[in-house]
Amino acid sequence: MTSNRPLLPGDAPSRADAWVRGASIRHVLHGQSARRWLLGSFAGRVLLVGLAIKIQAKVIKVLFPSTAATLDVVDALGSLAVIFVGAYLLTKGAVWAKRRLLWRVRRKLILSYVFVGLVPGLLIIAFFLMAGFLLFFNVSSYVLQSRVRTFIDQAQFTAESAALETEHGDPPDVLRRRLEQRQAIAAARFPFTSYAIVPVEGLECATASVETAPPARPIRLGPWRHLPAPERLPRWIRCDGFAGLFAYEVTSGAATEHRLVMRAVAVPDVRKPHWAMVVDMPFTAAIEQRLLEETGVELGEVTASPFDDSRLRIPRGQLLETRPRSNPDDTSLLGNWVAWLDVHEWETGADNVAAIGVRLNLPEVYQRITDISSAPLSQVLLLVLAFIGVLFLTIQFVALVIGFALARQITGAVHDLFEGTEHLRNRDFTYHIPVRARDQLGELAESFNVMTGEITTLIRENAEKARMEQEMLAAREIQQRLLPSGPMSVPGVGITAFCVPAREVAGDYFDFIAISPTRLGVLIADVSGKGLPAGLYMAQLKVIAQSLARTEPSPRQFLKAVNRVVADNIDSKSFITMSYGVMDLEKMEMAYARAGHCPLIRVPGAAPAGLRKAELIAPDGLVLGLKLDDGAMFDGMIEEVTVPLSPGDLIVFFTDGISETMNMTFDCYGETRLAKVLEQYAHLPFEQLRSFIFADLHAFAGEADQHDDMTMILMKVEEP
Repeated sequence: MTSNRPLLPGDAPSRADAWVRGASIRHVLHGQSARRWLLGSFAGRVLLVGLAIKIQAKVIKVLFPSTAATLDVVDALGSLAVIFVGAYLLTKGAVWAKRRLLWRVRRKLILSYVFVGLVPGLLIIAFFLMAGFLLFFNVSSYVLQSRVRTFIDQAQFTAESAALETEHGDPPDVLRRRLEQRQAIAAARFPFTSYAIVPVEGLECATASVETAPPARPIRLGPWRHLPAPERLPRWIRCDGFAGLFAYEVTSGAATEHRLVMRAVAVPDVRKPHWAMVVDMPFTAAIEQRLLEETGVELGEVTASPFDDSRLRIPRGQLLETRPRSNPDDTSLLGNWVAWLDVHEWETGADNVAAIGVRLNLPEVYQRITDISSAPLSQVLLLVLAFIGVLFLTIQFVALVIGFALARQITGAVHDLFEGTEHLRNRDFTYHIPVRARDQLGELAESFNVMTGEITTLIRENAEKARMEQEMLAAREIQQRLLPSGPMSVPGVGITAFCVPAREVAGDYFDFIAISPTRLGVLIADVSGKGLPAGLYMAQLKVIAQSLARTEPSPRQFLKAVNRVVADNIDSKSFITMSYGVMDLEKMEMAYARAGHCPLIRVPGAAPAGLRKAELIAPDGLVLGLKLDDGAMFDGMIEEVTVPLSPGDLIVFFTDGISETMNMTFDCYGETRLAKVLEQYAHLPFEQLRSFIFADLHAFAGEADQHDDMTMILMKVEEP
């Protein structure tokens, strides 16, 4: 329901008002754009200058006509400027149309198909149709010309027969009766045939025949309604006579019509002829009907240069009757054509060409050319040709329909892919492309849908992986806090340690336990495996070691106690290797035991730098956590040794991640090579010594990846 109340100041404008205002704004913007283009662009300025030049030139030409020649040149320059701008705008418009109208792949495919498939087919059809029509028209013109030539030969024969009749020297009355009989016979076949005997002057022939007496006076036989009878023989006609076509005019008020007449001239075969026989056969309805019956060609209007003599313009009242034209208003090009016939001028003998309109009945022309009634094979071939033509058109139409359908299918799939990529760009990975066909395009759509599903799964996996990485980083930070950190301050010994995990969480563990002011427990362990499980066992091991180190001062007893606890709490598939030493700085000795761990390396500090010899200390012991029995085997195999300490001695604890470092050929670094590096650089400070150790490890491993955690403890005994 609408309201008729007036619009109040606070009311919002209607949608129609908003549309009108928007249209006005658009018009203003378009006007501003056009004005900006005219004044701001080079092409616009050239257009304005060209139009100004043309306007000024026309105004000045009107005011001062005497300057018209000069101003024409100036006006041409202005026209060139306008043409240049027009060509520029057409080029820009073509580029814009190509970019905007041909942006869609469907339009490109359809346009390509039209130019590649449809247009060549239509051109082929047009070519063969045009070739067929030209063949029919040219053959029909040739047949028409041949038949007219036959009529002209008959006129020439008629003239020569009449000339022979006249040469007998009969009395005038007898001669006239005979010629009238001949004229009547000829008029029966060619209506309005007319005879005339005209005088000849100045003609001399190379013949030995006896001269005959000329008729007493010129003779005129026949109607002579088409033209006045000739009064004399033109000098350009020689002794052999002449036969050909002539054109004349028929006037009716302001209208003028051209007609044709066949005229033959026969000269008697004497040395000095004094007379000649002229026979005229006008183109009448009978002749046109005979041409139509014999050739299938219907004559139309004639266009030619008629006789120059104005006396030959016959009023329409004396016009010969002709057969009415069929379909006089028909302007179709299918059966209309033009034939060319040679015509002459009577007084001068000049040659000319007459254009005569013809209308073809194609079936009749073809019938007269091929004579189907006597050649059934021609009819069969014509039917085969028609069948091939219909088949070609059908195939062309089917190809057109298939081409449009294929273009629609392809571009539909491309559009679906475009829509899918837009959804992917907007991070909508749940969008699926509709599968419209079971072909390669359908497989492509299914592949896209599978890809989006895999992307969704991958995103979830990446999110889960990122969460796990965050948790592993947090676990690593927690593990790093479990290991000793910061500077170690122990009187009488310098200590440094480092741990390089193979993954985020390491399975190696080392610790320093102050048992008394002069006794220090040093522990290093390696949990089997890597990653988070090994890290959890490592955290559990720290608690066990911290609780048992102070109650079990002997390394051998400590390892036994740890084995009993670990064996009850560790997985049967896992085990732990450990080395434990208790340094007594007051007695300058270290009690040492190991449970399947790497040997201890001691580099004596008393020997000179070049003569130091590293000692590998490896007492017997079994790994922790093996559930072979109740622990008796472990207790029986564990061995404890006492290592003397001297000032300058280097004590090195390490895990198998260092000694078992492998290169690209899977060779192990080995404990011997590590001992040699320690022998060579034991006198250096810890930072430099560690750098040399890592440099030698990296040089040995090359491009090979780190496969295990690497942990090392370096201790150097100081002077008391």
